[in-house]
Amino acid sequence: MSVYPFWRPSRRRSTWTPRKRFALLSVFRRRISREPDERGAALVVVIGLGLLLLTLVATAMTFSVSGSLKASSDQNWNGAMAAAYAGVADYESRLVNDNTYFQYGNSAAAFSVGSALTSPSVPNPAFDVGAAGGWGSVAGSGGTASYRYEVDNSAYSASGVLRIRSTGRVGTSTRSIVANLRQDGFIDYLYFTIYEIQDPEQSGLTACANTYAWAGRSIPCGDIAFGSSDVINGPAHSNDTIRICNATFNGMVTTGSPGATGSNYLKQNSNGGACSGQVFNGGQPTTSPVIAMPATNMQLKQETRTDAGIDAPGCLYTGPTSIVLNSSGTMTIRSPWTKKTRIVGDPATAGSTPAACGLPGMANGQLGSTAGATVPVLNANLLFVQSVPGVVTDPNYTSSTVWPSGQSAATCSVGNGIGFPVTHETAPSARSYDCRKGDAFVKGTLDGTMTIATDNFLYVTGDIIYSDASTDVLGLVAQNAIWVWNPYCDSTHGVICPGVGPGEGGAILPENRRIDAAMLSLDHTIQVQNYDRGGNQGVLTINGSLAQKYRGSVRLTNSGGANGYSKNYNYDPRFRYIAPPKFLSPVSARYSVNLLVEVSSAFTARGATVP
Repeated sequence: MSVYPFWRPSRRRSTWTPRKRFALLSVFRRRISREPDERGAALVVVIGLGLLLLTLVATAMTFSVSGSLKASSDQNWNGAMAAAYAGVADYESRLVNDNTYFQYGNSAAAFSVGSALTSPSVPNPAFDVGAAGGWGSVAGSGGTASYRYEVDNSAYSASGVLRIRSTGRVGTSTRSIVANLRQDGFIDYLYFTIYEIQDPEQSGLTACANTYAWAGRSIPCGDIAFGSSDVINGPAHSNDTIRICNATFNGMVTTGSPGATGSNYLKQNSNGGACSGQVFNGGQPTTSPVIAMPATNMQLKQETRTDAGIDAPGCLYTGPTSIVLNSSGTMTIRSPWTKKTRIVGDPATAGSTPAACGLPGMANGQLGSTAGATVPVLNANLLFVQSVPGVVTDPNYTSSTVWPSGQSAATCSVGNGIGFPVTHETAPSARSYDCRKGDAFVKGTLDGTMTIATDNFLYVTGDIIYSDASTDVLGLVAQNAIWVWNPYCDSTHGVICPGVGPGEGGAILPENRRIDAAMLSLDHTIQVQNYDRGGNQGVLTINGSLAQKYRGSVRLTNSGGANGYSKNYNYDPRFRYIAPPKFLSPVSARYSVNLLVEVSSAFTARGATVP
């Protein structure tokens, strides 16, 4: 059978009919016709799956390599920021070790334009610029991370703020940040004292001087407590142990007492009696290291020298000096003993009389005249009041037998020649109102930024108010006490001194008193005159800060009633970021970063300046 050569008939009679044989052959044919196509499709599927797997493997390898590169790039990017922070920390540590380091830098750096900078004696590669310059190395990085920084000290003398732009580099990544650094100081606190006792010069308890209560100071020593009418709206610190009764503190409180939190202050009144009702809305008092004051403010006097490399020297006045701040941005100064208002040398050997400080002399409009001289406020600068020098070669020297016009030995024995004490006033101490001492008598409305410093007392004779509380700043620094002038007349004439009203010298009828300023007394205290007599004088409002060696009294309440002022002390929050011009800082220099932002990178990884 040629049609089906593969089929051979059996010897037995077949039971297959032609119809059955045809059906079977049809099935075979269908299978034979399909088998080659299915085998080809399977091969295609296998090849397709293989290609897909190869694609997935290739994609995975590409993704892995790309991820590795991106991870490395991200690591460098983050590392560059860490290196920039390391640059800020390095510069800050150099400032701590040498508080004159602010003068060093690279005047060729783009960020340093307008700054007065010199190169340090020991080269610092972090000051370099350009592709050929060096970089500071981040410690522990093995040279893989580095930094550069540029310094802007143009506002340092005016506000106490240094600006630094630090650029970190890791691999090909660079990032830059700008930080503001300010030295930690007394103005970090609304209230600051070294010792919580009355000034031994006033109490007579000299054996108590210079010893902390927590270190074994004897009792009684004239300790002064915060009372029920006291509200302190800002941070407070004392190196000593504070006594607190019923007072309210609305800021952080720290003391030098090594006791545990809650036991590093005394719940006692000034007499040592137990009390309660203390309120600490800023948290319980904690322990903090003691802070040392400078021994003298004579460095501020050096700011009036014309030979000290200072761009704009301040003004120097000699002997008792009255300063009335005018809201027009001027000040009226009366200073009869002054001869030269800027000096040369230390000690001074020569001087000058620029018009900006007022002209010495007794003619109308000059410093020695009754009306004084009116000049613009020394914006972003200071004035210093010194005692009459006793050295013949000093340009402001005056013999002990010579007096300014209108004064004499007789007048000098009863007053200072510029109106103090007022008629019948009882002077607060034998040292008050000396006619040859460097005392300043200040009041008025300030329009500008300025510091007033003295080598003796500073008297606040009336309100001192900012014309604009957002921009005006005043510092008051006295070597000795700062007195809130509160005259008291003898019993013959009553409490109110005759002939004194709200003009020169200020009203002495009971009234509130306001002082907008940062105040610092190095050797003594900040105190209300006659706080213990004369009756209630109202409220003493301080907007700023006060720092003193000994605790100053402002009020005394006894069986005869209340005398002096109650307190309303408020911290100026701007002092977290700025300071009055050339204001003094603690002996131990500590700097803090009070502003930090990222900016566009200043350098490429090769060191070239980015336009």
